[in-house]
Formats: sequence, structure tokens, C-alpha cells
Amino acid sequence: MAKVWVVLEAQDQKIKKVSYEMIGLAKQLGDVEAVLLGSGVSSLAQEAGEYGVSKVFVADCAELKDYTTAKYTRVLADLIQKEKPEIVLVANTSQGRDFAPRVAQRIGAGQISDVMDYQEGQFIRPVYSGKAFFKVSPCACPAIVTVRPNVFPAAEKCGGSCLVEEVAASFSADDLKAIVKEVVKQVSTRPELTEANIIVSGGRGMKGPENFAILEEMADVLGAAVGASRAAVDSGWRHHSFQVGQTGKTVSPSLYIACGISGAIQHLAGMGSSKVIVAINKDPEANIFKVADYGIVGDLFEVVPMLTAEFKKLLS
Repeated sequence: MAKVWVVLEAQDQKIKKVSYEMIGLAKQLGDVEAVLLGSGVSSLAQEAGEYGVSKVFVADCAELKDYTTAKYTRVLADLIQKEKPEIVLVANTSQGRDFAPRVAQRIGAGQISDVMDYQEGQFIRPVYSGKAFFKVSPCACPAIVTVRPNVFPAAEKCGGSCLVEEVAASFSADDLKAIVKEVVKQVSTRPELTEANIIVSGGRGMKGPENFAILEEMADVLGAAVGASRAAVDSGWRHHSFQVGQTGKTVSPSLYIACGISGAIQHLAGMGSSKVIVAINKDPEANIFKVADYGIVGDLFEVVPMLTAEFKKLLS
């Protein structure tokens, strides 16, 4: 069977959900091993073993405390060339999209980006903003594959354990040129946008930043994240980190509630793979209704509070 690697992505000393989704996919492909990079992350390695990973390569050093492209690329590329896995799965997050193509270029490997499905030995990825899909078969080893979060079921715990191999990381002077001086984090009780199971998003129809309060109230009731369209972000109503779309974040929640969003192709490219889409818009001809599973034609300032009240009753 193929030797498949999963590059585990960790944040705040926790392995992110997308890593377990990649382990679930990797089990369909072959024997699963993993790579974990960071500082103070060694204790997380055995956690992967509980989900069926047989071995974890851990590069744990002070230089990897804060992510930089050059350092992650160096460690992973050197390790791949030494151990020669056939397939390497990387999360299609902002971090994974940054270093995966650099690793592929450095080792002369092919890359398959933003994979959403796997069928009969072929990876399936969207093209033309999700209007069509390519079926791609790896034709050379190794293949670097980035996996979209929230589209594959996460692996289940199987109560196993794994071997842990400590990896000595070495860096050139060029690798250390970029220095992270400070990491500024937004503190929120809501889930991170790309990993959220439910997302409530607002667009130009919100009419102003103050009106996002009604979406935040609904999100808090549902345990959801809050997103925004490019129009809302460009208007300065929300920070770019909330943007869903081709130039923002790609999301695949179980439920996506679009409020006052017209449905421009740029936005649809970022949320079209959501499992259930609910659209609320007063324009019955809005493009968002073409992709919505459920549509409500009406004033969102009346509809959203009514829905929030009903959700409170159901969930109380």
C-alpha cells in the first residue's frame, strides 16, 4: 500500500479539526503516517496515534514556534526527500496554501490543490470558480495534495498508539531571514471561520456595520461563526479575516446562512461546497437563490430576528 503522510496543523497547542479529516482521507489511500511541526508540540503526537496514525515525525524546536514559509518549507522538504512518502496531504488553509506549493517546487513534485473528494483513485478539485471539476490521478511520487477543510469526514478514534520519531531541524541563513515579531490574535468565543460547522454571513444588504449585531446574535444561539461577503468587507463593515469568497476564505460548513448576499460568483466560489445553503434576500431574482437549498424572499431585518427567536425555542 502507498505510504501516505498527513501534515498535522496545530494551533494553540491543539491539533486542528482538518487534520483529523485528512487522516480519514489518508486511510482510504494507504498506510498513514504524520508530520508535526512546531515548538512544544511533542505531547500532541500520541493523540494522532489514537486515530490510526502508525508513526509521527515530530520537529519540535524554538525556530518553529511561529510559522514562517521558509522554515516550514525547509523542514518538510528535507524530510520528504529522506523518507520518500508517495502522497503528502496538507490542509488547504492559509498556512497550507502558503508552503505546500513551495515544498512541491523544491522537491520537484506535482501538486493537486483544494481537493474536495476522492473517487476510484482520483482526487476531485474545483476549477473555474467551482463551475467545473477536474478528476486528477497522481502520476508521480511524491504528490503534494491540499485538502479543503470540512468536506471529508473526520477519522474516528480507534484507541491505538503510534511511534514517535524526533526530527532534527536544520536551517540555512536564508531560512531565518523572516522573523515574527508579534502575533496579534482576535479573541472570540465563536468557532474559526474555516472550521465552523455553521456559518451566518452578511452582505451589502446589511446596510451598515452596526447591523451585523443581529447576525452575531443568531450565530451565538447556533454556535456558529460569522462571515461576510467581499462587498461588506470592501465597505469597511467587517475585517478581511471574515471574508468568504475567492479572495477571502473558502468554507464548507454543514449549514451556511447567507443574509443580504446577492450571490456574486466570487462569493459562490468560497462557499458553494456548503452542505446546506439557506439564502435570505428581498430580491427574488438574486443569484444566491440558484445555489440555495432553501430560500426566503423577504426583509432580512424582519426574517433574521424571527429565525433567531425560533432557534432559541428549539435549542433551549
